[in-house]
Amino acid sequence: MSDVHLRLSKVHRHYGEGERQVRVLEAADLEVRGGELVAIVAPSGAGKSTLLHLSGLLERPQGGEVEITGIPTSKLNERGRTLLRRNTIGYVYQFHHLLPEFSALENVAMPQLIAGVDNAAAEKRALHLLDILGIAPRAQHRPAELSGGEQQRVAIARAAANHPRIILADEPTGNLDPATSEVVFEALAGLIREEGAAALIATHNFDLARRANRIVTLRNGLIETTTV
Repeated sequence: MSDVHLRLSKVHRHYGEGERQVRVLEAADLEVRGGELVAIVAPSGAGKSTLLHLSGLLERPQGGEVEITGIPTSKLNERGRTLLRRNTIGYVYQFHHLLPEFSALENVAMPQLIAGVDNAAAEKRALHLLDILGIAPRAQHRPAELSGGEQQRVAIARAAANHPRIILADEPTGNLDPATSEVVFEALAGLIREEGAAALIATHNFDLARRANRIVTLRNGLIETTTV
């Protein structure tokens, strides 16, 4: 695998103050390399979403460093963080959040058009991603005409549209039945390998997590590799 795209070093994150303070991460360390898919499996409330938010520059840690493609982010201002996030990170949420009035192809092309890519190149890239994910024949269909699994694969393609170095996913199969979850997870894993991105995925599904390159969990504020 290639270089480290995401690195958390001695990261601290807590909420509240005094006796009500909740310590979520304490000196947490994590590295994710290009082409690697790391699954986070931990109980609700353990800090999976916090870890994703810190990795995606949506929150700042109280201590430690988050490096994105080798760039330390602790000293960046909000504009710098926003630009780095926009240019290097793609997100997949539990709900697909597709634009209902646009086709699958248009939903995937949209982020590229916003970034200044011309229409022909954006549509070519969108079709390529939909093909990798096995839904190119559905490219002209609107979200309402797609199944839940197809909608989520479009959302994955959209997250990868602008060649992100890091893809973060928060329970991307949480609303899908087991069979569809397996199809979507395999599609996501295939896309990670194809694009060479680093992926950090929060999931409650151990069966799917075992297909990742690595499983980590959160325990006592630390990020630990698990063999479960």
